[in-house]
Amino acid sequence: MTKITPQPGIMEIALYQGGAAHVDGVTDVVKLSSNENPFGPSPKATDALRKAGLDLHRYPGTDHVGLRKAIGEVYGLDPENIICGVGSDEVLQFIAQSFAGPGDEVIHTEHGFSMYPILAHACGAKPVKVDETDRVVDVDKILAACTDKTRIVFIANPANPTGTMIPMEDCKRLAEGLPPQAILVLDGAYAEFVEGYDDGAGMVESRDNVIMTRTFSKIYGLGGLRVGWGYAPKELINVLNRVRQPFNLSNLQLQVAEAALRDREYTEKCRLENARMRSWLIEALAGHGVQADESFTNFILARFADEKEANAADAYLKSQGLIVRKVAGYGLPNCLRITVGDEPSCRRVAHAIGQFKEGAV
Repeated sequence: MTKITPQPGIMEIALYQGGAAHVDGVTDVVKLSSNENPFGPSPKATDALRKAGLDLHRYPGTDHVGLRKAIGEVYGLDPENIICGVGSDEVLQFIAQSFAGPGDEVIHTEHGFSMYPILAHACGAKPVKVDETDRVVDVDKILAACTDKTRIVFIANPANPTGTMIPMEDCKRLAEGLPPQAILVLDGAYAEFVEGYDDGAGMVESRDNVIMTRTFSKIYGLGGLRVGWGYAPKELINVLNRVRQPFNLSNLQLQVAEAALRDREYTEKCRLENARMRSWLIEALAGHGVQADESFTNFILARFADEKEANAADAYLKSQGLIVRKVAGYGLPNCLRITVGDEPSCRRVAHAIGQFKEGAV
C-alpha cells in the first residue's frame, strides 16, 4: 500500500467545510451560513419536482437541450454555447481539468471562493493567490501576477465571501490584458441579485478567452438539487463537453431547474426582497458599530474589531439560535458572513448583535 500515491497536488487540498446547520442544545435555529434563498424555490419548481418523480427509472438525455434552450431564451444567449453541470462547481471543475495541469498556474484572489485553489491542486496546477484591495478584486494586481505559465484566472463577480464586485469595464480590461494562453472565468453565482447586471455574456461572444458560469443554488433556491451552467465560445464548449459525463444531470434536475428559471415573477420577487433586507441589515448593524461593505449578493460581510470579537460574536449568535459563517479561512478572521434571510431572521440577527455589542454575553 505504501507504493500507492495520489496524483501531485491532491494531498495539498484542504477538505471543504460547508456552513453549519445545527447548534447542540438550541432549538428554533435559523441557518444563515450557506447563502440559501430563505423563501425556497418557486412553487412551479416544486410542482415540476413531483411530476419528474414519475420518471425516475428513465435515463436523462445527454445533451440537456431543454434546459439549455430555456437558459438561452431567458438570458438571450445561444444555447449551443451553454454547458450544464452539477452546480456551477462542476463546470468550474471541467474548466480546470480541461485547461490546466502540472507546470501551469491558476490565479485566484486573496479572499476568493475556496474552490478555486482546490480545483488547481486537483489537476496538478499551482494556485497563485493575488492580493485584493480593501476586499475588492484588483485587476492591476492580477495582470502583474500573470506569467507564461498562467492558464486560468478565476474571479467571482459579485464575490464570495466579500459581497463586493468590480465594474464590467474592469473585467474587460482584465480579459484584454491576459497572456494569450490564459482564460478568464467569471463566476456569476450571485449575478441575479444585481439589478441590471451585465454578466459578461457580451465578452464571451466577442472574445475567445472568457467563460462565465452561473448556478441555480442561490436566487433560484435549488441548492439541494445541484444544477449550474456555463457560457463560453463554441471552441471552448467543445472542449468542456469532452470531459463532461453524458448523464451528469438527472431528468429531475433538468426539469425542476427549467421550471424555476421560467418563473421570472418569483425570481424578481426574491431579488427585490433580498435587496430590501440587505440594505436594512447593513444599516442596522452599522447602528451597533458593526460595519459592512456594500454588498451585491444575498449576504453581507460584517466586520468586527478583531478575530477575538468576531469569534465571540459568532458564539453569542449561536447561543441565540443564529448560525452564520466564520471566514478566517478566507483571510478574514475579523469578519462574519451573514446570509440575508427573511425579515424576521434579519431582525433577530440585528437584535442579537446589538445585545452582544452592549455586553449581554
